Amino acid sequence: MTPSHPPDPAGDGGSDEPQSTVDALVQLSFLVQGVLAHIASDHDLSLIQVRLLGILRDRRPGMLELARHLGLDKSSMTGLVTRAEKRGLVQRLPSPHDGRAVLVGLTPLGRQLTDQCTAEMDQHVAALTASLTTTEHTQIRALTAKLLHAAPTGDDAR
Repeated sequence: MTPSHPPDPAGDGGSDEPQSTVDALVQLSFLVQGVLAHIASDHDLSLIQVRLLGILRDRRPGMLELARHLGLDKSSMTGLVTRAEKRGLVQRLPSPHDGRAVLVGLTPLGRQLTDQCTAEMDQHVAALTASLTTTEHTQIRALTAKLLHAAPTGDDAR
């Protein structure tokens, strides 16, 4: 599924070009989230489960760190990890630094599914950005990195 143009937010049938930076970023967010939701659905996952797997691709965080990344409270985080554990996608591991804490990591099945979802997302984004030049690809990565670096984190994000 490669989404076509996002809906005209003004509803006036005008140009496909967003009216403001906010419109542009929101429309792009909707487009990317839509692709991610479609991939999640194809694998019988929720969007938050796909986000969990994405976070676990390259790390084994503790529950509190995961909760911060996902913007969830402790009980919601516990439920999310428990459901993923029951599907055989993640496992809880003892922390080598704190005997009371647990880390969360991908199982082999979770790694396989994460790699598959990542490849599908790469394919969709490649199709979405196929009309961009090499310079534009570099610019979009640089601008995104700049925005992400400047973004508030944790409690400051609200």
